[in-house]
Amino acid sequence: MEKQFEELLKKTGTYGEVIQVNHPIVIIEGLPKATTRELILFESGQKGEVFTVNRGRIEARVFSHEPVRVGMKVTRTMKLISVPVGKELLGHTINPLGDLLDPSEAYVMPKEFRDLDAKPAGISAREKISKQLQTGMTLIDVMLPLGLGQRELIIGDRKTGKTALLMTTIKRQVMDGMVCIYAAIAKKKSDIKKLQEFFIGEKIMEKVIIVATTSYDSPTLIFQTPYAAMSIAEYFRDLGQNTLVVFDDLSSHAKFYRELSLLARRFPGRESYPGDIFYIHSKLLERGGNFKNPKSGEAAITCLPVMEIIEGDLAGYVSTNVMGITDGHIYLDSNIYYQGMRPAVNIPLSVTRVGRQTLGKLPREINKTLTTFLTSYNRLLNLSHFGQELTADVKKDLQIGDLIMRFFKQGYQEIVPAPIQLMIISMIMQGMVENKEMLEKLRKGMLGAYKQPDWKNWFDESLKTKDKKSFDQMVTDNKEKLLILAK
Repeated sequence: MEKQFEELLKKTGTYGEVIQVNHPIVIIEGLPKATTRELILFESGQKGEVFTVNRGRIEARVFSHEPVRVGMKVTRTMKLISVPVGKELLGHTINPLGDLLDPSEAYVMPKEFRDLDAKPAGISAREKISKQLQTGMTLIDVMLPLGLGQRELIIGDRKTGKTALLMTTIKRQVMDGMVCIYAAIAKKKSDIKKLQEFFIGEKIMEKVIIVATTSYDSPTLIFQTPYAAMSIAEYFRDLGQNTLVVFDDLSSHAKFYRELSLLARRFPGRESYPGDIFYIHSKLLERGGNFKNPKSGEAAITCLPVMEIIEGDLAGYVSTNVMGITDGHIYLDSNIYYQGMRPAVNIPLSVTRVGRQTLGKLPREINKTLTTFLTSYNRLLNLSHFGQELTADVKKDLQIGDLIMRFFKQGYQEIVPAPIQLMIISMIMQGMVENKEMLEKLRKGMLGAYKQPDWKNWFDESLKTKDKKSFDQMVTDNKEKLLILAK
């Protein structure tokens, strides 16, 4: 490191001196030609980032957990803060500067670097979001569909299944050949280890990149985590590859940025957050979307930011900021979670703004029918609590509603393909499924059959049916064939 410092000092011909330390913020005197966002190197080997140039003094943020000393020399690198990008990153867990979290792993650092603070592409470089992103979860795919290139907020209290939902989505997208980048922001080391173990256990690690920082790391390094993940995603986008980026979670990111701003004596605003708290998240999420690509025609960066709230308070300052930036949100409700529903999605309070435009005629009609039916079902459910005499039609609707909600319930390891989602819903709505036991047998039988090439082709072919009426008729015509799978 000393050799590197000497070489840079000789190359630039300038150095500065640390005159004040308020870790991780340092004030440096000297370095007259330094620019904002430039990477600087201390003589101890520690790295920092210039973020304010003011009256011959520089304010910088240090990346290391250990503070630098007053009087220490520092020199420029003449490089903006950047992350190494390349296919070599696949299957690895790195920090925002591209260093491995586990140095014992075999790893070749890519030669290409990308600026962490890249400018978002303009409107002329973008395409309409027109393809659906399958999560493998029936409730989301049918009721709250997501599009490739959509920015959908995952919001909920602590321990309501947010990470489990993201795991299933990543697993499903890797099956479609998508590269998935998981930004783990200020997580426990044990949580990062669990992530790695899940991806290795599911044999999908070679298609996943984890950009992680622990809560022990410097707030400066933690702050850069989501930007590094997005820069890597933009590299794969330019190759014509669709990517999925998860930011887990932006509420922690905002808290560490608040800490940095207060230490730098920035004027505090609401809840002590700085005035640019909206901007730091909007400039990040604006980099997502569906883009024109000369190699593949289109390439999408789908963003799933996560926000942790307290006691279901959707009106928090940072959470409403991110809601305003994104194309909708999926709200995971703790009350629904404790009732045993997985995923614990509150359908009436969740929104998808561009997802429905990606649906074909058949899934769109099923979505509308199901939305209307479940609204009626919830009303009937509330009325039935009063103990009134129920008519046969009301009892039938309540039974169908119970079966649909039961079908929506699935474990996070389980992925239900789109044809099976729509076919079982059609069978339930037509009264072919008599009880919950039969539903579970049917689900298990269909998932088993889908692994066989002949059945898979038949299921996939069924999605080409033009409308719901024709689809229901096709299901009715094949009733005996399908019910055999429930035995």
